[in-house]
Amino acid sequence: MNVAFFLTPKREVEYIYSEYTVRQTLEKMSYHKYASIPIIDRYGFYCGTITEGDLLWFIKGMGGMSLKDAEEVPIMDIPRKMDYLPVHIDSDIDDLIDKALNQNFVPVIDDSDHFIGIVTRKDIILNYCKKIV
Repeated sequence: MNVAFFLTPKREVEYIYSEYTVRQTLEKMSYHKYASIPIIDRYGFYCGTITEGDLLWFIKGMGGMSLKDAEEVPIMDIPRKMDYLPVHIDSDIDDLIDKALNQNFVPVIDDSDHFIGIVTRKDIILNYCKKIV
């Protein structure tokens, strides 16, 4: 069993582009009720993951922020506590599980490091762990 079995493809995944602002990111995360979201560039390369916590700590450190201010801050200027580590599409299940232990989802990249989707922890539990019990 490999990563492709669990993959939610990019076309079904919400993500943000690396040139988005804090406001655009907050709006997208709020609309979809996400606690974290992948960041990709316009060429499709995976750039990292931004979380609610990253945004909240940044805003707190700024002493608060208006929506107008949030329109001016590029998302890539926000310090991130940790980026979700990706796996390659041909990775084995053990690598996928190792990453999913500390991440809500695991970004998946192809041989050219292009973002092709995610695997959620829930999908691993439902489609792998449940079957071996």
